[in-house]
Amino acid sequence: MNPAPALAAALAAVALIASPPAAAVDYPTLKSGQWDMTTTTGNAGDAPRKSTICLDASTQKAMLDMGAGMQKEMCSRMDIRREGQKFITDAECKLGATLMKSHGVMTMIGDTAYRTESSATFDPPLVRDVRESRSVIEGKYVGACRDGLLPGDMVTPTGQKINLNQLPQRAPKSK
Repeated sequence: MNPAPALAAALAAVALIASPPAAAVDYPTLKSGQWDMTTTTGNAGDAPRKSTICLDASTQKAMLDMGAGMQKEMCSRMDIRREGQKFITDAECKLGATLMKSHGVMTMIGDTAYRTESSATFDPPLVRDVRESRSVIEGKYVGACRDGLLPGDMVTPTGQKINLNQLPQRAPKSK
C-alpha cells in the first residue's frame, strides 16, 4: 500500500534531516526530544507547513537506515560533503519514470536547530506538470517529547500522527 500524500511529504522532510552519511562525512546527531519543523516552498500562495517529531537515538538510526536503503534503490548518484557546519548534498534519483536532480544545503546550529534549503528538477515532470521545486525546512529542538508523543511519533502538517518506527520495513529487491 502506498503512503498517503501527507505521509510522503512528511517522510521527504524527515529524509532531508536524516540523509545517511557518506563514508567521509561525519553527520550530526540531533538532540533527542521533540522537534518542530516548518517547511516553506517556493510556490506562490503556499502557506508554511508545520510538523512535529519526537526523536531519540534509535529513531534517528532507523531513519538513517531507511534513507540509505531508499538511496541505494532509487539514486544513481549521491554526493554528500561537509563544509564547516554545512552539509551539501547533490543527487540524481529515479521516481518511477522521472529523473530527479536535487541540491540541498543543511546548516546545523549545534544539535538543536538546522535550516535546509533544497531545490530539484524533474524530467519528465511529475503529476500536475511539476518540473522543479524549491523548499526551506527549519527545524528546532523544543524540549522533551510532550503532547503524548513517543519516540518515532510524527505529526504531519495535516495533523495525522504516524510512528516512523512502526512503518513496514521495505525488503531489499533481489538482483
